Amino acid sequence: MEKVTLTIDNIQVEVPKDYTILEAAKSIGVDIPTLCFLKDINEVGACRVCLVEIEGARSLQASCVHPVANGMVIKTNTEKVRDARKSTVELILSNHNRECLTCNRNKNCELQSLADELNIREIPFEGEIIETVVDNKSHSIVRDPSKCILCGRCVNVCKEYQKVGILEFTNRGYYTEVAPAFGRSMNDTPCIYCGQCIVNCPVGALKEKEDIDKVWEAIEDPEVHVVVQTAPAVRAALGEEFGYPIGTRVTGKMVAALKRLGFDKVFDTDFAADLTIMEEG
Repeated sequence: MEKVTLTIDNIQVEVPKDYTILEAAKSIGVDIPTLCFLKDINEVGACRVCLVEIEGARSLQASCVHPVANGMVIKTNTEKVRDARKSTVELILSNHNRECLTCNRNKNCELQSLADELNIREIPFEGEIIETVVDNKSHSIVRDPSKCILCGRCVNVCKEYQKVGILEFTNRGYYTEVAPAFGRSMNDTPCIYCGQCIVNCPVGALKEKEDIDKVWEAIEDPEVHVVVQTAPAVRAALGEEFGYPIGTRVTGKMVAALKRLGFDKVFDTDFAADLTIMEEG
């Protein structure tokens, strides 16, 4: 593959000519922050957080969509770049529900982490806050527009990856919102509840509907025999939350923990899958 040579923060690098500046920077360990970017799914340069300074260019450019070129000289951390990024995030926060301590994504929020990285301690932009309504009619997903940053990740992962496309940018200008068409609830759409929109949301605008209180109520009822059944993916992903390497199987620990919580029986979906194989085989 044909390659080009460019300079990023005084480091000369040779990369394939179809790379973006963001990819080139990552290849040499230079971190450029992003919010809307999702490789091969959402490469739109919408958030403007990944701006960089290119020698000879009239303005700052979005590194996630700007292709590399031979001889290009790029600066990723000049005062102009830092000020632009900070102002961009401050503007996003000015119309954002900032109840971070009670948000389900507290300490695991890309916007929160970025605001901390940029040393944002106050929001200089104050004005009208759009009034929104939380959509909690779905059986599985809660959509809170007050926390949405309009990055488009959920829109494209639903449309391009899952091929469902129930979410889209609705309205225009200041009143733009990511939502199902015609103001419908997610409960009134052909949503398959795959959860990809939640997984790829950088903030807390989309989350799983919780029934934790109902579970505790059932566990503490001596007249109820409570059974829990976990999906195979859980035992392979749960360990990450406790500091284990990605993909570590924690089946025994998970079952022991569930029993200690008070569940009477613990089943694995594999059990039902095995029965199906035996029946159909």
